[in-house]
Amino acid sequence: MAELNGGEIIAEYLEKEGVEYLVGIPGHGSTNLLDAFNDSDVEVIQPRHEQGAAHLADGYARASGKPLAVFTSIGPGATNTVTGVATAFVDSIPMVVFTGGPQTHEYGEGILQEIEREKPGDFPSVMEPITKQSFVVHDVERLPRILRRAFQEALTGRPGPVHVEVPMDVQGAVADVEIPDPEHSRVQSRPGGDPESVAAAADLLADADRPVIVPGGGCVLSEAWDEVRSLAEYLQAPVSPTFQGKGVVPEDHDLFVGYAGWIGSTAANELASNADVILAIGVRFSDLHTSSFEPGVSFEIPPSELVHVDIDPHEIGKNYPVEVGIQGDAKVVTDQIHDAVADRTDPVETDGNEYYEEVQRRWDEWVEMVEARRADDGVPMSISRVLAALRESMDRDGIVVSSAGQPQETTNPEFPVYEPRTNVSCGGFSTMGFGVSAAIGAKLARPGRQVVAVEGDGSFLQTNQEVACAVQHDVDLVYLVLNNHGWKSIRNLQVEKYGWDRVLDTEFDPETDIDYLKLADAFNVEFAERVVKPEALVDVLDDAFAHDGPAVVEAMVRPDDPDSGAIITGEWDLADLEN
Repeated sequence: MAELNGGEIIAEYLEKEGVEYLVGIPGHGSTNLLDAFNDSDVEVIQPRHEQGAAHLADGYARASGKPLAVFTSIGPGATNTVTGVATAFVDSIPMVVFTGGPQTHEYGEGILQEIEREKPGDFPSVMEPITKQSFVVHDVERLPRILRRAFQEALTGRPGPVHVEVPMDVQGAVADVEIPDPEHSRVQSRPGGDPESVAAAADLLADADRPVIVPGGGCVLSEAWDEVRSLAEYLQAPVSPTFQGKGVVPEDHDLFVGYAGWIGSTAANELASNADVILAIGVRFSDLHTSSFEPGVSFEIPPSELVHVDIDPHEIGKNYPVEVGIQGDAKVVTDQIHDAVADRTDPVETDGNEYYEEVQRRWDEWVEMVEARRADDGVPMSISRVLAALRESMDRDGIVVSSAGQPQETTNPEFPVYEPRTNVSCGGFSTMGFGVSAAIGAKLARPGRQVVAVEGDGSFLQTNQEVACAVQHDVDLVYLVLNNHGWKSIRNLQVEKYGWDRVLDTEFDPETDIDYLKLADAFNVEFAERVVKPEALVDVLDDAFAHDGPAVVEAMVRPDDPDSGAIITGEWDLADLEN
């Protein structure tokens, strides 16, 4: 037992958890907590906005599989985390968020920055719907137990963010406590699937003529990529991941067929909608992925028979009826299914296999279409042309980070990745500005990898202050800003629904728009280049990656590409306002 104050307890516990960084901005509600990290091995990273702190932790976890800790003060510092925490929650990304709180003896007295009109110290109610659990530490002696439970909750089952409010007096209070060993509160095994359900799934797959495997973000979280690839190769089944499953199978693998949905590949939509059996592993079946559930566009379930595997039973059968629903860990259950299939049938051959030949033909047709877009040397450039140069410049294991908007709508379907955890992209919450900080986190997690944040100008402006964080901490990454002078994905939706005469102003006048090179200079970025002609792209990107420190590359792209520059192959249901 050791006599420690609340801040010291947190610091020592984070060290035991192996947490490398504590990310946040100091405030009067966190001074006691923060002081303890003067003597800690946990490095403190200070972004410029608390949303950026949460996105940084998010990017770190997506790239590494390990959580970081976020800290903020009481009040607006705490509420500023909400967008970042919600982004992580929707995509099941673990982190632990510490916020300050009113002194326990002043709860409900309306002290500076307290939310108390409905309930005393009511900020945890704000976090309740966007975290797996929210704790309040009323007594410093309870802090070690709550820390253990917070990380246990964040990391086990379906991962996600957890909130811990630590009142200001609890941060400074002293107690004789023992810091628990995290390993003693962890599940030592992963949950497998019910044997009867696994057998039923194997029966369907062994007899299938047109199986399709759909791995989602759950396969990344459980590190099930080897198991997915092995099962796909045994069945010679095409693999169509979700965007959160991007990287589970290398995109140059002969069974990879792209992504189903609104901006999916023609190959994936055709094969998935005509499958006799679909094996979905760690998948939510969202509206963008399913073409808003329109039958026969991306999926048709039924008559396709669905085997749905997920750690969270809430997802099984939520949006499509299942033939077999299996609750369990993606890695374990996929391996179980593989063994059960192998007991029932020999490996499927490719020679003379008409389905395999169809898979190759459909994928080749899609690649031909994309390659034609990538070869376009017009000025202003297309986003596809910029991404082609980026892929040529980057290492095979480089990490690409993207936020919402036009760049993400083209990057996810068209930019190939070849290894797990090399695509870091906000999914279900589709958050503008995510990538500016998430890229910092990804680089901190994988310092030996190239990291690029692909940002639209509108998205970059939402969180551009975090470039200062990258400069301060000398984080070696590239910001690739695709500048089309406005929020063009939203403008294009307005045009599609109401016509040009009903478009509200979503454009920035090029004559008065931000000068991104001057912005980079203001942040003390030493490498900043603007690219107008496509033939200069690769050289500039090569130089940016070679530069030691943050770099900004502004690529001037077309402002008026149809469909925001993406290839629309599916459907997306947006409600009209017609009477």
